[in-house]
Amino acid sequence: MIAFPPFSLSGAHRWRALFRVVLTLIAMVAVTVRPAAAQSILRDAETEALFQDMMDPLLVAAGLQPGQVRVHLLGDRSINAFVAGSQDIYVFSGLIEAADNAEEVQGVLAHELGHVMGGHAIRASEGAKAATGISILSLLLGAAAIAAGGGDAGMGILMAGQQAALGKYLAFNRVQESTADAAGAQYLSKAGISGRGSLAFFKKLQNLEFRYGVDQDDDQAYGRTHPMSGDRIQTLREVYVIDPAWEKPADPAIEARFQRIKAKLSGYIADPARTLRKYPESDTSIPARYARAYAWHKSAYPEKALGEVEGLLKTNPHDPYFLELEGQVLLESGRPTEAIPPLREAVTNSRSQPLIAATLGHALIATEDQANFAEAEKVLKTAVALDNENPFAWYQLGIVYANKGDQARASLASAERYSLEGGQAALALRNAETAMQGLPEGSPDWIRAQDIALVARAEVEQTRKRR
Repeated sequence: MIAFPPFSLSGAHRWRALFRVVLTLIAMVAVTVRPAAAQSILRDAETEALFQDMMDPLLVAAGLQPGQVRVHLLGDRSINAFVAGSQDIYVFSGLIEAADNAEEVQGVLAHELGHVMGGHAIRASEGAKAATGISILSLLLGAAAIAAGGGDAGMGILMAGQQAALGKYLAFNRVQESTADAAGAQYLSKAGISGRGSLAFFKKLQNLEFRYGVDQDDDQAYGRTHPMSGDRIQTLREVYVIDPAWEKPADPAIEARFQRIKAKLSGYIADPARTLRKYPESDTSIPARYARAYAWHKSAYPEKALGEVEGLLKTNPHDPYFLELEGQVLLESGRPTEAIPPLREAVTNSRSQPLIAATLGHALIATEDQANFAEAEKVLKTAVALDNENPFAWYQLGIVYANKGDQARASLASAERYSLEGGQAALALRNAETAMQGLPEGSPDWIRAQDIALVARAEVEQTRKRR
């Protein structure tokens, strides 16, 4: 995990927090934490393709297959990245915004891959269990002392126990971070990627520590989840500067693509006025046009947005992502019929990229022309076959089935959609059960509906018990 600022406690706040820590540690043993659940996952075909191309050389260096670890983008301005589950890496949009180049992001990805290969997400409960054992023992001893009339002594045992538990858990976490740093450096080296970006990004984190007054003293290290950035820089520099890849130039194609998606993300997330100040119209570069296209589109100036897209297409008329953007602006401006040709070409040129195919399916349906529904069904089926974790594609496919009068498969598509959307287990269950009633028993679709129903029913029951 890469994060700022490190967790640090001091003075009276430390003592008050110790009582809360034991409860947290106990909960961590009992519950599998899902840190991404509360965040918004941003899906973009171009960004996901770049992340995978940045990740694959690191995966091969680690002895894995290309595509074996997926990178997800979260819509959060924090400078952070983490591993959830066993093989999923989550990168915050704030980290992309803070990074100056692709090598910095690859340094973070290499570090997170170190967590994946170390099984740190799976082993997180080990540190919590060890700390919880100390916590529970101190609670029992403290309670016994208090019951025997030694109130002060009992409170002292409680305080010391919870502080020891906190230190035990945070020390465990710091060891994992240092291990991931070392592993990440190995993967960068084997992949032939310079560690310059990794050091530069840690320097950014160190500057933030200075800015926010984070205590740099070694004697405060027990209260941190991560080693201090200065220590990490010093340790890694000794490894990187002697590596053959240290002076190797960055991949110019990867860097150009990174600057595109960074500008694109800025235009999508940031306030339009801020985007237009950062990327003035005098800047006719591809990243600047990308950012302004989104800023104008968000500001409800579709013609200005299309003007920027036209400038992009002049540089490469067949770029699938430029064509996708043109289709998106037209579609979301109420011109679905005009959106279809660029989206069709974008699907073809991207080899049926599922997110782009889902947008084409949406445009075809939005025309409300029955002649377009057969094509919509075809492209949407392709989209969910290639990526069945896109609730929007399932929603559109449900519309197609309902339009055909196939209510059973419309319900199945809705069940798929709701099973992917957090907190919608009851709706997933209801639609799956409806689908099973109309599908041939034992058919592949019926079995799929049954699977969704079983999972959704268990989730509904768990929710009911918690209440």
